[in-house]
Amino acid sequence: MSKHRLSKRGRYIAWGVAGVVAAGGAGVAAQTSMAASALPAQKTYTGRAFDACTAPSLAAMKAWHGGLYGAAAVYIGGKNRGCAQPNLTASWVKSVNATGWKLIPLYVGAQPPCQSGKSPEKFTAANAASLGASNATDAVTKASALGMKAGSPVYLDMEPYTLTDKACNDAVLTYVRSFSKTLRAKNYRAGYYGFSSSSAKAIATATNKTDLPGNLWYALWDNKYTTTTDWPWDPKLFTDHSRAHQYMVNSKETRGGYTITVDRNAWDAPVAIIG
Repeated sequence: MSKHRLSKRGRYIAWGVAGVVAAGGAGVAAQTSMAASALPAQKTYTGRAFDACTAPSLAAMKAWHGGLYGAAAVYIGGKNRGCAQPNLTASWVKSVNATGWKLIPLYVGAQPPCQSGKSPEKFTAANAASLGASNATDAVTKASALGMKAGSPVYLDMEPYTLTDKACNDAVLTYVRSFSKTLRAKNYRAGYYGFSSSSAKAIATATNKTDLPGNLWYALWDNKYTTTTDWPWDPKLFTDHSRAHQYMVNSKETRGGYTITVDRNAWDAPVAIIG
């Protein structure tokens, strides 16, 4: 469903705990351009996570802590980010982290030229590499300003597109490789959010894995809390704490007197290293 991130507010209107371990997971065997061992030790969270269009207030995060979720994804930037983020500041990140939450940085970068809908920023075959690099530089700047240190992942959000359009898919892979390579050059881990039927599939099934992200967050809305039993691709891919699964969307939930509409995720992958 192509309206997932880029018009998430409209989607909401229309459609109505585990611990943390240190690991050095590489994810994809051919995570080139910078070896994973050169990065600071990965911080891994395994358990339930949520993402919401707007980062909740600090009071809401405190009220929700200790319940179903242990991690939250936040939209740190990108011209295609769908919601304003009045709460998302370095102070909020520090306080939420101190409360015990793990945070997952998500960046809504440029989108494919063949993608339906109007996006504020799209790449072309001609500028995919340069725009991927500049978007990644911006993502690192945003993450660093929020107190998310080197070694943290940044998950690039790629919405659905026509996978059978070879020229478009080639441009996507060029953009993603450039984005990921630039992240790693700046000592941040490369992650990727996409749909199991298109954008995530393109990464998981690419023959050439050079410079592709080492962590894959796939949207497959089957209401199954797992990163293994419904994994659609080669089971040898994205192992060693490098998978996340968005399994339910638009779940309106109330905890501690605060109601938030969230998407549910099964998480076994890197999270931000804070301050």
